[in-house]
Amino acid sequence: MRIAGIAGALLMGGLNIASSQVITSNSDEPTVYAYCQQFQRLYTQIREQTVVPDSARMQFSTIMKGLQSRFQSAESFRVDSLQRDSLRQTKDYFWFPVRGYSTSAIGGTHGEGYRGKGFDLFDYTVRGSHPAQDIFVVDRNQNNLDDRTSQPVDILSMSSGLVVSIETGWKPGSDYRGGNWVWVYDPNLHGLFYYAHNSAVHVVTGQWVQAGQKIAEMGRTGFNAYKTRSPTHLHLMYLQIQPDGLPQPLNSYQWLITARTSN
Repeated sequence: MRIAGIAGALLMGGLNIASSQVITSNSDEPTVYAYCQQFQRLYTQIREQTVVPDSARMQFSTIMKGLQSRFQSAESFRVDSLQRDSLRQTKDYFWFPVRGYSTSAIGGTHGEGYRGKGFDLFDYTVRGSHPAQDIFVVDRNQNNLDDRTSQPVDILSMSSGLVVSIETGWKPGSDYRGGNWVWVYDPNLHGLFYYAHNSAVHVVTGQWVQAGQKIAEMGRTGFNAYKTRSPTHLHLMYLQIQPDGLPQPLNSYQWLITARTSN
């Protein structure tokens, strides 16, 4: 059952630990939550440039292969490549990640803001790529509130998955680009969704979330997103994990234009 596959994650899911904090574990057993801890620690090291790219790649590969193995032990997650392709094409599988908005809010005419060339998750000094879709809201005075409702804009998980990492400690003046972010691992797709620039994060590392569940509120956190010239938006990236355990960016535009929307 699915619950059995994520039990290890939920046991310690009540701890709200930002990725800027040191995470410790009292057990060396490779539980699901232990892999979440490793992911969070590694991503913080990549961002702070305290790990060399080659070492980061090896650690990342080990973590993702470990997560895949843990979920494959649960019958409901035993999917092959054909089943994953079918899930990707199922309109009811994905939820549009910004509540109250639809495809017209995606940057560009047909999602042209996506630029995957040159992307390197493991080298923080690499710039120029944008392997993501930006989804913009109406926030002319840039106060993190929707001008139409005067309320924060909810960020929803596009699919069901495991929260493997969060950041909640971003402050103005920091040069960290993603601001407050959430990483969610979808074991059915064997891929990672990245939701960045949030004002508030409403999930914790190790938590299981359902498709369409609120995980954050849209914000303007991040080195560039905080600047006045940047409209308020969600930065959404999806990384498909390859057989070697390494990530390959994939354009989520087709998923977005067929995703379920919410009011």
